[in-house]
Amino acid sequence: MRLIGNILWLILGGLFLAAGWAVIGLVPCVTLIGIPLGVQAFKMADLTLTPFGKTVVYGGGMGSVLANIVWLVLAGIWMAIGYILAGLLNCVTIIGIPFGIQSFKMAKLALWPFGSRIRSL
Repeated sequence: MRLIGNILWLILGGLFLAAGWAVIGLVPCVTLIGIPLGVQAFKMADLTLTPFGKTVVYGGGMGSVLANIVWLVLAGIWMAIGYILAGLLNCVTIIGIPFGIQSFKMAKLALWPFGSRIRSL
C-alpha cells in the first residue's frame, strides 16, 4: 500500500514539490549561515518525495527550539498553512484522506523542522 500511495503522490504533484524544496534548499547553502536552513529544506524534500511509510521523530534541545522559533517566524507558519489547506482539500473526498493525512504530517514538520529526524517505518 505504501508503494501505491507513493507512486500516486509522485504523479499528483509530489515530485514537483520535492524538486521545489531541493531548489529552495540550495539557495541558503550558498552562505555558511544559511546552511542549517538549507538542510531543513532538504529534510522537507525527503519527506515530500515519498511520505507514505515514513514518520517524523521530534527531539532536540534548546538550540533546536530557538532555531525553530526563528524558522517559524520567517517561513514556517506560511508553509504550514499551505500544507494544512492542501490537507483539508484532500480530505474532501474519501480517496484523498490518506493524502490529506500526509499533508498534515508535513505541516507539522514545516513548523518545527530543527531537531527532527525522518525515519522509515
